[in-house]
Amino acid sequence: MRVLGRLLLGCFALLFAIPAGGGVLLLALLADPAAGEWLTRGALAGLEMALSDLAAGLPPEGFGLLVAGLAKAAFMLLAAPPALVAGVGETLRLRGILWYGGACGLVTAVLPWLARGAVRPGGAVAAEARVTAALFVAGAAAGLVYWLIAGRSAGRPGPA
Repeated sequence: MRVLGRLLLGCFALLFAIPAGGGVLLLALLADPAAGEWLTRGALAGLEMALSDLAAGLPPEGFGLLVAGLAKAAFMLLAAPPALVAGVGETLRLRGILWYGGACGLVTAVLPWLARGAVRPGGAVAAEARVTAALFVAGAAAGLVYWLIAGRSAGRPGPA
């Protein structure tokens, strides 16, 4: 019965942690001028692609693919790291704030680097470092929200 209770509490905590990480990431990206410009260019390119398809009498398939790609990226950056860190923390009965905040931030920041496989050549290292820092802060925020709701009580014996 305790496992079912922890599972429900963990899911409830993830329902708050994932949007918290997304909100912090959005705020961090909007606060950074280079990231804001990148987001604006991407949004305008997606809008142009959809409008050109509609003007040609085609269904906006390119826009649908863009939305699907953004949804996949959002899931990988916002949902997977808190769920992974929460699963490991609950399994190992870890209660530390550093585990949930730090590990979730680290996993979130490292995921794009692992997916890409290497550093891009050129002068974009400073911009990538800013995005990596924004991802770390967003992941840490998600991990801390999870810790506040469910992580503090991980591994404690239930009532007798």
